Amino acid sequence: MTSLDKPTQDTEATAQRDARAVTEAALFEAFGGVRGMVETVLPGLLFVTIYTINKDLHLSAIAALGVSLLLVVVRLVMRDTVKHAFSGVFGVAFGVVFAMMTGNAKDFYLPGMLYTLGLGLAYIITTLCGVPLIGLILGPVFKENLSWRTRNPGRKKAYAKASWAWGLILLAKCAILFPLYWWADTAQLGWVLVALKIPPFLLAVYLTWVFLAKAPAPIDVFAEMEAEEKAAEAKKAAAEAGSGAASGHRREA
Repeated sequence: MTSLDKPTQDTEATAQRDARAVTEAALFEAFGGVRGMVETVLPGLLFVTIYTINKDLHLSAIAALGVSLLLVVVRLVMRDTVKHAFSGVFGVAFGVVFAMMTGNAKDFYLPGMLYTLGLGLAYIITTLCGVPLIGLILGPVFKENLSWRTRNPGRKKAYAKASWAWGLILLAKCAILFPLYWWADTAQLGWVLVALKIPPFLLAVYLTWVFLAKAPAPIDVFAEMEAEEKAAEAKKAAAEAGSGAASGHRREA
């Protein structure tokens, strides 16, 4: 190794570390991090715990909905983003409505299960159509929007792999839950569902990180737009300055 090779390798290693750090931060922001996982798990955990103890559908549903609303209030008080907490409230609210309408406590979980099935199919279908869903979700987070579709084929390939991973993991989860919906009781279904909340999610996020960490860096379209605007302003200023100088020469003549 020559003295010139080592700085180049160090620079490449630093760039790779920076790219991985950016990817980790973007995934953390997109999927809510530890707090988002807690907000996802807590309402269902509270529902199944109360129902396992006293088999009271109304009390279990009210408690789950109440803690979901409390999580939103906490985020509002802290002036934090509420998108993850709000999505949890809507999911719990739909589950409460379904369960109250049918009188079947297992229906509390049905909207979430149907959403998981639909999301799994969406990942697969969008990937087959050439527009992998994970790219649509993460593109704005990485400030690349849809530039990966036509200008960054390596990144599009990584998004396709990640979307396949998400789709297959979610469909595998549904393959476990839907039979239990028909054959197991509410408590059994609830505890299995709680147990399957985090591990499949973490596996999908990890695989996404692996694929994107090896992919080309995102194209920052916002930075490009800002650079183009500055270049246009500079060109306009230069033209105005040139016009002013020309006018001054004519007056002197």
